[in-house]
Amino acid sequence: RSVTYMPRPGDGSPRAVTLIPGDGVGPLVTGAVAQVMEAMHSPVYFEKYDIHGDMKSVPPEVIESIKKNKVCLKGGLRTPVGGGVNSLNVLLRKELDLYASLVHCFNLAGLPTRHENVDIVVIRENTEGEYSGLEHEVVPGVVESLKVITKFCSERIAKYAFEYAYLNNRKKVTAVHKANIMKLADGLFLESCREVASKYPSIQYNEMIVDNCSMQLVSKPEQFDVMVTPNLYGNLVANTAAGIAGGTGVMPGGNVGADHAIFEQGASAGNVGNENLVTEKRANPVALLLSSAMMLRHLQFPSFADRLETAVRRVIAEGKYRTKDLGGESTTQQVVDAVIANLD
Repeated sequence: RSVTYMPRPGDGSPRAVTLIPGDGVGPLVTGAVAQVMEAMHSPVYFEKYDIHGDMKSVPPEVIESIKKNKVCLKGGLRTPVGGGVNSLNVLLRKELDLYASLVHCFNLAGLPTRHENVDIVVIRENTEGEYSGLEHEVVPGVVESLKVITKFCSERIAKYAFEYAYLNNRKKVTAVHKANIMKLADGLFLESCREVASKYPSIQYNEMIVDNCSMQLVSKPEQFDVMVTPNLYGNLVANTAAGIAGGTGVMPGGNVGADHAIFEQGASAGNVGNENLVTEKRANPVALLLSSAMMLRHLQFPSFADRLETAVRRVIAEGKYRTKDLGGESTTQQVVDAVIANLD
């Protein structure tokens, strides 16, 4: 292998990473990652903090740890439905200004799906739009929920998407919107995407209304490459793409800002509240293992990321050890042991 990266003294020294095991299956899958990291002697060590989705806010020491380490690995946090309790996931993103959510949805060899050649990166604006939680009751029985879109945030996420496409040799960026109805809000988002697109002539750019995009995703997903979206649409699009490519249990993701990054399961951790998976210890660790490979690349340890990713792909392709969501009966530990056995 040719030398493409000349390390500076100290580049290989272990890096501290904040670890939030989370709720439900979170401790199980984060524990799986810790085992694999230890087995491959990866240059990271974890600072663990127990926080849970029913807390009123994120403890200051957790925020301080992430700000100090700049990187966090996180299991799913249960978000209470209704009741006026804020989502800690959203609070973390706002506090650390993690403006870009990235979910990579792709086919894995050996995992049969209805569509082939799926390799989609969904990049979603993370700090404004409908998910901001700007809601109030105007009068009893009437609630107002505000969708705020700004030029600054729209340009920032568009630039991130095009930079990602350019640096990762991607060919096309699709902006997803509903500007035919929300002419001002989504219109501003589109305008920003067009301005940024004009600065990247080598990358093809197109736009798609979100309802048509949903239909195109489930009928011809191979047409998409990088997708850039406002907050709400991105969550729906990413979960749909994940379902098409093999399920939420195998899709990695992360939330990235200018200074900090949190890596977690890419698509919604709907299995967080599945007590049976916790009791039987059969949660799928693949998504978080692949997210931790993304984290290793982010920390500039690409060879460790490659080793981890290759081992996970081998286990999936072999098909002997799979959790229930992938059609098998394996426990989390059996999958972890198989991954460790496949490390180069």
